[in-house]
Amino acid sequence: MSDALPDLHRTTGVLFDLDGVLTPTAEVHMRAWKKVFDEVFARWGIEPAYTDEDYFAYVDGKKRYDGVASLLRSRNVELPWGEITDPPEAETVCGVGNRKNDAFIAVLRSEGIAPYPGSLALLESLRDAGVPMGVVSSSKNAGEVLASAGIRDFFRVVVDGLVAERDHLASKPAPDMFLDGARMLGVDPVAAIAVEDAVSGVASAAAAGYGDVVGVDRGAGGAALREAGATCIVDDLARLLIQAQN
Repeated sequence: MSDALPDLHRTTGVLFDLDGVLTPTAEVHMRAWKKVFDEVFARWGIEPAYTDEDYFAYVDGKKRYDGVASLLRSRNVELPWGEITDPPEAETVCGVGNRKNDAFIAVLRSEGIAPYPGSLALLESLRDAGVPMGVVSSSKNAGEVLASAGIRDFFRVVVDGLVAERDHLASKPAPDMFLDGARMLGVDPVAAIAVEDAVSGVASAAAAGYGDVVGVDRGAGGAALREAGATCIVDDLARLLIQAQN
């Protein structure tokens, strides 16, 4: 972990990724992706087998269909893109992505989700300090996750996969989503802070010109996050709360 942690209480605004940063939904996403890709790889005889490393390298942080295409491309497999209305059994990029989404939603609605304790503590502290906050998430399910976790009211803006699709914003690692988040929150990225756990998300925030990009290492690896542009690394957002109290 870095010793030079920024004080989020003294910035103009903070833009958080959601899955893996505020809530442990990244773990649910990982299980859903593995279930779907294990089935796809077995049916089509794709080698080598899907691994958690594939999730971090090709899927994590990206919009759903971009993640499918990126992962399959890593195995030299190209599928027709299809349409977002494709049924989950369709042999298209959208069909595979929709299959994964069904698996994710089933777990979310049956088990629910709670924020990481350290993340919730930081959100409460930033809210009390009057720091504007927003969410920048590639997930189209961000609204349901935020509601299920009971943290939607902390955020003035939410830029999610639905907004990205509507406004034709490029997927992370392109800077588009973090730029739009700063614009909607009314802050200059240079004077704001981004908090991300995905390599693609860190690269997105860095490309958008954020003054500080906090990398949250939930499995991607500190070295990979730093290489993507993280200015510091933590393993729990409670570290940032402790920093402010020192």
